[in-house]
Amino acid sequence: MLTFGSTFLTLHGMYKFLKRAEDITVSLVVLAVLSPLMAAVCMALYFSVGSPIFYNRMRAGKGGAPFKLYKFRSMTDEKGPDGLELPDDKRITPIGKFIRKTSIDELPQLFNVLKGDMSLVGPRPLLLEYNDMYSPKHKRRLDVLPGITGYAAVNGRNEVSFSKKFDMDVYYVDNASFLLDNIILFKTFFAVLARRGSTETTAVGEVDDLGFVKRVEEIKRKKLTGEQKR
Repeated sequence: MLTFGSTFLTLHGMYKFLKRAEDITVSLVVLAVLSPLMAAVCMALYFSVGSPIFYNRMRAGKGGAPFKLYKFRSMTDEKGPDGLELPDDKRITPIGKFIRKTSIDELPQLFNVLKGDMSLVGPRPLLLEYNDMYSPKHKRRLDVLPGITGYAAVNGRNEVSFSKKFDMDVYYVDNASFLLDNIILFKTFFAVLARRGSTETTAVGEVDDLGFVKRVEEIKRKKLTGEQKR
């Protein structure tokens, strides 16, 4: 006789199986179909801005564990007199504007999905430094794999504040299902076609009502100052 607990575990296990199966299937199909486009972007990046053509940075995965995120490189690494990177709008390249506006820069993350670092749907992977800044409620966004798209991404993306995004991430964690995932994927497909929510630069400071960006910049500045004193 099935109890409520065993039924829940069975349904949860089925959801995890279906989610992973969809992640692998969709990623392989999209990579196969768009491989000519990705090859063209690689060549365009190489001949316009040189190597490297990929942006590889550590991000927080499930449970806050670090993993290397893959994206097409859209900005230079230019730094100001203080040794810190210049604002995004000063570093973004012409081709970078295009691949960001069309979300093409996100395509390499399909390899993250195949590796199991990410899922197609989930909270967006953010900086490792944020792990210690989340409130207990918002830290729950780390309970699931991060995603290429997510509930917050199709409900405002860069137009909503950090706190609102994190609230929506927690909502997804509490209500994740195969149906919700596919609704999000469906909305993402049409949002990308309409180029809604995409930006040429991150512009995160404008919606960072929690002060995360400034705190990370301060951490980097103190670290750089300490290195210069050595």
